[in-house]
Amino acid sequence: MTPEKRKLITDSFNRSETLQFYKAELLEVDTDFISMKIPKMDLMTRKAGMFNGAMIASLVDVSSGYAAVSHYEEDCYVVTVELKVNYLRPAIGDALVSKSYVIKGGAKISVIRTEIYVVDENGTSESHVATSLVTMMKIK
Repeated sequence: MTPEKRKLITDSFNRSETLQFYKAELLEVDTDFISMKIPKMDLMTRKAGMFNGAMIASLVDVSSGYAAVSHYEEDCYVVTVELKVNYLRPAIGDALVSKSYVIKGGAKISVIRTEIYVVDENGTSESHVATSLVTMMKIK
């Protein structure tokens, strides 16, 4: 990945009001791979303390979109065509971490596999809580 492309992705991430609101952190940026972290806030959890499924699906969508963008050399914009999430276990932890991999990058359509983990505040414990397959379409 070129430094210019990395800067485009990082700048876009930093401009996002939604990601700022969620206090999201970009952990890793590479061609065909993005990793993000979102700390737990009360508005993201169910009464039992686990992350809400909608929060997990939102992270899947955003992380997959940035992974798709990382695949293309030029600046581009992508939209979600299809998103499927399998929730594997209750997401009980201090933060959500996404790991998004482009498994098929085409001229217009990309398929991304995103894994979601919960981690403790020290980052010493990681539990796989959701897996997903997302199709993105480049529109610009």
